[in-house]
Amino acid sequence: MISQPAIFSVSDVTRRPRRTIAPSVPSALESARSYLSEAQATDSPPTRYVNAHLAALRVAAAVLAQRADPGARPVRGRRPRSAWELLPKAAPELAEWAAFFDAGAPRRAAAEAGLSNTVTPAEADALLKEARAFLSVAESLLGLRPPHGTD
Repeated sequence: MISQPAIFSVSDVTRRPRRTIAPSVPSALESARSYLSEAQATDSPPTRYVNAHLAALRVAAAVLAQRADPGARPVRGRRPRSAWELLPKAAPELAEWAAFFDAGAPRRAAAEAGLSNTVTPAEADALLKEARAFLSVAESLLGLRPPHGTD
């Protein structure tokens, strides 16, 4: 009697299906890394703050590209919503991050406008640290990096 080869291997049955990553996710995350590198390289606290905040915004864009409802369309006559408003709906587990970075948006705008004394070195360094952490959390959430403690 000839045995038939298995159609599925044990690893096929036990392996989790891999989600497809939206096409814009890798470039948004690469852009975030670039902003983080620029933030790290500068001696200017306002520039460091702006670049760190923009990095976080690119991370949010990546998560939104992956998790937002593709059928949702903007309502005519309504003002555009920020990524920080949309993120908690698409990824509720990132709501606190969204609130944190949303609170820093006016300071980023002031720093971009060149207003003096808008950001201290400590504030810029702290935001850079948080933006790096946000990138790591988002990569784990998107399945692009193992969660902390599982490496």
